[in-house]
Amino acid sequence: MAFSLLPIIFIFTLIPLTASVPFIVFHGIGDKCTNRGVTHFTELLSNWSGSQGYCIEIGDGSWDSWTMPLLEQTAVACEKVKNMSELSDGYNIVGLSQGNMVGRGVIEFCDGGPPVRINLTTYMILPHLFFFLEHTLVIYLGKHSADAHVRNFISLAGPHAGTASIPFCGSEWICVLLDNLIKSEIYSSYIQEHLAPSGYLKIPTDIAAYLKGCTFLPKLNNEICSTRNSTYKERFTSLENLVLIMFEQDTILIPKETSWFGYYPDGAFDPILSAQETKLYTEDWIGLKTLDEAGKVKFINVSGNHLAITKSDMRKYVVPYLEDGTSMQTMIAESSSQNLLSSAWNFLLEFAGLKEDRPLVLTVV
Repeated sequence: MAFSLLPIIFIFTLIPLTASVPFIVFHGIGDKCTNRGVTHFTELLSNWSGSQGYCIEIGDGSWDSWTMPLLEQTAVACEKVKNMSELSDGYNIVGLSQGNMVGRGVIEFCDGGPPVRINLTTYMILPHLFFFLEHTLVIYLGKHSADAHVRNFISLAGPHAGTASIPFCGSEWICVLLDNLIKSEIYSSYIQEHLAPSGYLKIPTDIAAYLKGCTFLPKLNNEICSTRNSTYKERFTSLENLVLIMFEQDTILIPKETSWFGYYPDGAFDPILSAQETKLYTEDWIGLKTLDEAGKVKFINVSGNHLAITKSDMRKYVVPYLEDGTSMQTMIAESSSQNLLSSAWNFLLEFAGLKEDRPLVLTVV
């Protein structure tokens, strides 16, 4: 029996090649996904952008954000992201303060990607096209599996080049404990294993101890020549946009320019080098220079203290990189006859459950 190629042509025509790109949020130290501030922040971005947002929690949130080593936090985040089928077509990351360290860790260190979704119901609805559809969907989903990477990384007050001081929080017992820990050897294995911010504390007058004992930032920034990893650079430079937001009155990050990868020179607390003056940039350890020269880095300065961003600045500087990218791209130009089959095919997709217009439900992990 003859088999018409016409349906095959239109199946290729109507398969969507891009979809709405969701985003995930990594909160800052001492915070948690269920706190109203983080919840409201995520909801606003989702509502304004039209893209689904998820806050990714690590452990119990507040306590673990202080005490769990950042390499461990990154590993937990990596596994959670890899198990989210909602992210299988790619996703964006929004990092808040220390959450940027986890976000960048996911980009640079995380092997594998989110699972690929497939709807087998279509095979039962269209049995005469079983063989063709099976292979079409494998090709389509396989392609998107390779594309399941971070598209845009939006960083709010991230200590990307380190910080010269761990922020103190008052006179509570935990703050007294932290103060005593800091006065001891910050780069000792005990503190590195029990105080998360020690993983990006960079004392410019003690660089040798930092490179030897700090367990997270030297690896993240590819600072150690003998262990420099080209894969980290390759993954970081795959970003479509790197949005770096610095807060002009930030008193938490020392210096505030670390939000732009700026920092002190080795051996001194003066002057503050711009990102472009650091070795990380000039020697392109992680690909920041490559991204910048390609026009993919956005250096943004907003008024306010640490993370005190206004709604208008959120709309202006964050939302454009999260907006719904849903579109239907065609591989073959449509004709009047194709339009007729397009309607029939869409009806079948809806009937089979392959085409869903329902938005993803916001889940707080």
